[in-house]
Amino acid sequence: MITLSVPPPRISSLRVRNYRALRDVEFRDLSPLTVLIGANGSGKSTVFDIFAFLSECFTDGLRRAWDRRNRFREMRSRGSDGPIVIELKYRETAKTPLITYRLEIDEQESGPVIVRELLRWKRGSYGRPFTFLEFENGRGRAAAGDFPDEEAERIEETLASAEVLAVNTLGQFERHPRVRALREFITGWHLSYLSAQDPRGTPEAGPQEHLSRNGANLANVIQYLRERYPDHLDRLIEVLCRRVPRLEKVNSEILADGRLLLQFKDAPFDRPILAKYASDGTIKLLAYLILIHDPDPLPLIGIEEPENFLYPILQRELAEECAVASRSSQLMVTTHSPFFINALNPKQVYVLKRAENGFTQAVRAIDMPGVEDFMAESAVLGDLWMEGHLESAR
Repeated sequence: MITLSVPPPRISSLRVRNYRALRDVEFRDLSPLTVLIGANGSGKSTVFDIFAFLSECFTDGLRRAWDRRNRFREMRSRGSDGPIVIELKYRETAKTPLITYRLEIDEQESGPVIVRELLRWKRGSYGRPFTFLEFENGRGRAAAGDFPDEEAERIEETLASAEVLAVNTLGQFERHPRVRALREFITGWHLSYLSAQDPRGTPEAGPQEHLSRNGANLANVIQYLRERYPDHLDRLIEVLCRRVPRLEKVNSEILADGRLLLQFKDAPFDRPILAKYASDGTIKLLAYLILIHDPDPLPLIGIEEPENFLYPILQRELAEECAVASRSSQLMVTTHSPFFINALNPKQVYVLKRAENGFTQAVRAIDMPGVEDFMAESAVLGDLWMEGHLESAR
C-alpha cells in the first residue's frame, strides 16, 4: 500500500531477564514480521507486554508502568533476584550500525529505579563497541553529535530522579540525534488491543490520524483518510471487499448532532447497515487493514491474537496482508491460529513453551530439526504445528 523512500528502523534481537515467565529469553534474528506461537501460558502475552511496558515507560513514565503491573511483586520472575533487564538491538536503517539499548530496572523502598541505562554501537567491522550513553541511578554522561565515537564530546548530566529514563530526557535535545532517534522510535510503537465491539460506537466527528489501541476511533480514522488520502482509503476498501464476500462499500457519515456513523453496504441491498449490525469479522478485518497500512507507517505494531472472530480463510489472508505491511512497519504478532501460520515461513515464527523450571523458552521454527525438510516438500507451518512437528505442540 505504502512505499517508503527510507526503510524504517528494525529490531534485530530482544533479550529479557527476570520479567515474569521470561527469566532469561533471547529472540535473535527477528524478521520484519515476527509471529509468536505456543500453548496457553507459554509466555506469548508476556513478550507482548515487554513492548507495552517499554512504550509506557517512555510515554507515561516508569512509575505508572510499574504500578499498572502491580510492581515487582508481579513483575519480577519468581524466585529471582536482581534487576529486570531489557536489551534491544536495532538499526535505524539497513545500512546504519547496530545499536544496543539496555535498560536495567530495580526497586527501592521509595519505588522503581533505573539502576543502569546505556546505548552502544560499533561503527565499522572491527573494534570494540562504543558506549555513547551510560547512566546509573540518575547520573551519567552521553556523547553528543550525529556519529558519536571515542573523540566525541561527553556531556555529564544529572536527571531529576533515578526513575527518569535518560534516553527519554536527552532524546528531546538536538545535540543527541542518535538518542532522539531511539526515543522517537519507541514512542511511535503501537500495541493493539483491538476488540470487535469498541469500533462500533458513534464517536464525536473529527478526523483522527491513527487508530487507537482499542479501535474505538475507527470511524474518525476513516473520516481522516477520506479527507486526506482518499485513494489510499479506496484501495483499503477494495482489499476488504475482495476478502469479504458481498461487501460493496464502507463509509462514515456525520450526523446532525456531530457524531460519526460507520456504515457498511452489502450487495445486492440498496441500504447500508450500521456498524453495530456488521459482522465481528468484517469490523476487525477493516480495523486491522487500516492499522497495518497506515499512510504514515508506524515503526512497530504489536497485534495479539488477530484471529478472533475471523473466518479461517480470512486468518491466512490477514497474515498475507501483514507480510505486505512489514515492508513499511515491523510487526510482532501472537496467535493460536494454524491458518494464520500457514501463510508464513519458518524464519518468521518463534515457538514458545514452558521448561520444567516453569520459565519460558523460545526457539525459531527454522532452527527445529526437520522443519526445513518438511517445508522443502511443500508442507506448511500451521499443519506441521497441528501434527506435532513443532516443539511447543508436543
